[in-house]
Amino acid sequence: MDHRREIRFLLNGEEVRLAEVCAEDMALDFLRLRRRLTGTKEGCAEGDCGACTVLVGRLTGGGLVYEPVNACIRPLATLDGCHVVTVEHLAGPGGGLHPVQAAMVAHHGSQCGFCTPGIVMALVALWLSTPAPGREAVEEALQGNLCRCTGYAPILRAAEAMGGFGDRAADPLVTGRAEVAARLAGLRDGRRVEVARGDSRAILPADVEDFAALLAEMPDAVVVAGATDVGLWVTKGLRRISPAIFVGHLDALRRVETRDGALHLGSGASYAEAQGPLVAAFPHLAGYWSRIGGPQVRAAGTIGGNIANGSPIGDTPPALIALGAEVVLRRGDVRRVLPLEAFFVDYGRQDRAPGEFVESLRIPLSGPGTRHAAYKISKRRDEDISTLAAAFAVTVEGGIVRAARIALGGMAGVPKRAAHAETALVGRPWCEASLVAAAADLPRDFTPLTDWRGTAAYRMKVAQNLFRRFWLEQGEARTGGAA
Repeated sequence: MDHRREIRFLLNGEEVRLAEVCAEDMALDFLRLRRRLTGTKEGCAEGDCGACTVLVGRLTGGGLVYEPVNACIRPLATLDGCHVVTVEHLAGPGGGLHPVQAAMVAHHGSQCGFCTPGIVMALVALWLSTPAPGREAVEEALQGNLCRCTGYAPILRAAEAMGGFGDRAADPLVTGRAEVAARLAGLRDGRRVEVARGDSRAILPADVEDFAALLAEMPDAVVVAGATDVGLWVTKGLRRISPAIFVGHLDALRRVETRDGALHLGSGASYAEAQGPLVAAFPHLAGYWSRIGGPQVRAAGTIGGNIANGSPIGDTPPALIALGAEVVLRRGDVRRVLPLEAFFVDYGRQDRAPGEFVESLRIPLSGPGTRHAAYKISKRRDEDISTLAAAFAVTVEGGIVRAARIALGGMAGVPKRAAHAETALVGRPWCEASLVAAAADLPRDFTPLTDWRGTAAYRMKVAQNLFRRFWLEQGEARTGGAA
């Protein structure tokens, strides 16, 4: 195969070609140290504060899409074929301040100014889709940005007013979209990309078949999708990840479709890409999904990566296990399917053979009579890691519980079902007493740990209380007895 030995992308208005790139290089360091684009700040180096936010435009089936991204944990190699926009590139139609910047000035949205460029970029991402947003949309857009000075009120006022400072249709990122899309299309050549610096290698497969063959040959390679976890291995753990195979650009892994009575999610689909179809099929996930990271994390992080990483406090496994999801694993041209809960073997161990990867997920659509809920408990409401998560899918017929799937994360070394609690519930009347009795069996299913996020006793009590909450939200008083 004829490999390309450089990555190619657009940086603001310039085409960039880089041959010496290692797997551990991050976009933020390139922008600040090599291009002196110092408006993009380094705050936390873990994708939490948003000071490093830039826009990354990529070609999708629906055209050119710009998303907010944490540059501090975005591997440089993954920018191949993308358009990177930093705060220095923003401008109004006459070359003055961008409307978002003008609104921030008018409403005194900046004090020390360190976090301001990242906040501006996050709001520009919102501006491109919703130039006159309401308070709820603004607050969600800023989930991934922290400010220690302003108390947020001036920023929120600026965001709500930004539509009055200019016309979105005149934004250069809008008027120049066709030209940028054509330039990005010209950078695509369908070849595998291999770049390196020293002995650190970064590989971008040509397609999924190339990826499968490559991983079968190099089963010890680190597979990187959105890098929202792997980025921290590098920036905080100072780990080497070479050789790294980057797969976030593989469109075939990003497919989301409903067919054959199920929702099928490609493992490379980001949280943001999956959100619409998931919530349409399972409305109870709307509030839960919006609490996974912030917009920067949801734009980059992938469901397949969250599952393959195997963390006991990953946000998606409990909700998907309760829905009866199955995972499709692939090695070369061979695939196998197993229930998602069976994929998690023990802490740090998954049922994945060498050279095998998570290719997709299948989530069966629910029938009538099934009541759903998903809960996330964390110290901070937005953009925080779960202390524990719980999900319920309970089928009620004729006032009797006929089936129950209850999954929890943060209660054991793996996300898992509450088997004893489920057994205690099935066949019982659909009432508060039945759920309270089932919750009493949770100590037979879980022995939680104590850590800085919560004690074992706290986790158990909260998990049991969520059974009562499920009744209060889904029981007879709320549903009028409908099954």
